[in-house]
Amino acid sequence: MSILIDENTKVVGQGITGRDGAFHTKKMLEYGTKVVAGVTPGKGGQKVDGVPVFNTVKEAVEETGANTSCIFVPHKFAVDAIYEAGDSCIELIVCISEGIPALDMVKAIKFLSDKKVKLIGPNCPGLISPEKCKVGILPGNIFKKGSIGVISRSGTLTYEIATHIVSTGLGISTCIGIGGDPIIGLKFIDYLKLFEKDEQTKGVVLVGEIGGQDEEEAAKYFKEYCKKPIVAFIAGLTAPPGKRMGHAGAIISGGTGTAKEKIEAFEKVGIKVAKEPEEVGTLMSMQI
Repeated sequence: MSILIDENTKVVGQGITGRDGAFHTKKMLEYGTKVVAGVTPGKGGQKVDGVPVFNTVKEAVEETGANTSCIFVPHKFAVDAIYEAGDSCIELIVCISEGIPALDMVKAIKFLSDKKVKLIGPNCPGLISPEKCKVGILPGNIFKKGSIGVISRSGTLTYEIATHIVSTGLGISTCIGIGGDPIIGLKFIDYLKLFEKDEQTKGVVLVGEIGGQDEEEAAKYFKEYCKKPIVAFIAGLTAPPGKRMGHAGAIISGGTGTAKEKIEAFEKVGIKVAKEPEEVGTLMSMQI
C-alpha cells in the first residue's frame, strides 16, 4: 500500500501549458504517473505531451475521471485554481505554487473544509509513492520503494534525507513535502494518522524546521496514538530569533518555535532525533 496516491491515481495538471507545468508534466509521465488531463483557460483542445487540455477542471474531471489536481499556476491565480479544483469533485489537491498570501490561504482552507478534498501545500514539492506514482516536482530517480514514510516541511532537504534512507538499505512507502508556508492544508498529524493505518509503512521520518508549533503537536499525538517508530530531524538549530529562514513559515517569534524546543518535545516522548541528515537512515534502521 501507500498513502494518498498509488498506481490508480489520475492527475489533472492545472497550468499545464506553462513552462513549469509542461516540464513537470513530462517528468510525471516519464515516471509512470497517469496524467490524464490538463487545464488552462482558453487553451482547451490542445495537447501537452499527448495529454488533452481542457478549459476547466470540471470538464477535465467529467471527461477523464481525474481525482487528483497538481497546481502549477502562478501565485496570483493559484487560490482561484484551488477553489476550482475543490468545486470539481477532486479528492486531492497538490499546490506547488508559492507566494500565495496567508490570508488568501485561510479563506481557501475554510472553503475546502466543507468539501471531501485534501490539500497538500501550497509552496510544496508534492509527493511520491515510489514505483507507483509521483505528483509534483520531486526527482523520482532518488526514491526506492520500501516501508518508511517521510513527512517534510523542507523541499531539497527532503531529497537529501530520502537519499540517506535509501543508502542504508531501506525504502520509502510515501514521501510528502507538506509545504513551508505558515498556512497549509494537511499537517504533520494528518499524515501520521494515515501512515499509522498503512500496512506498508513500518516507520516514519519527520523533517521539521523552526517556526510554528506543528512539530510539538505531532510529538503529543505520537505519545497518545502512534505505535510505529518515528525518527525526526529539525532544521534551523542555529537560526537567529526573529529572522525568516528560507520559508515563510520558518520564523521564530515570541521565543517559541525554536529548533531546541522542537527537539526537546520529540525526545521527551521517545522520538529519536538525528543531529545530521545522514544519521536519519541509521537511526530508523535501528527502530524497525
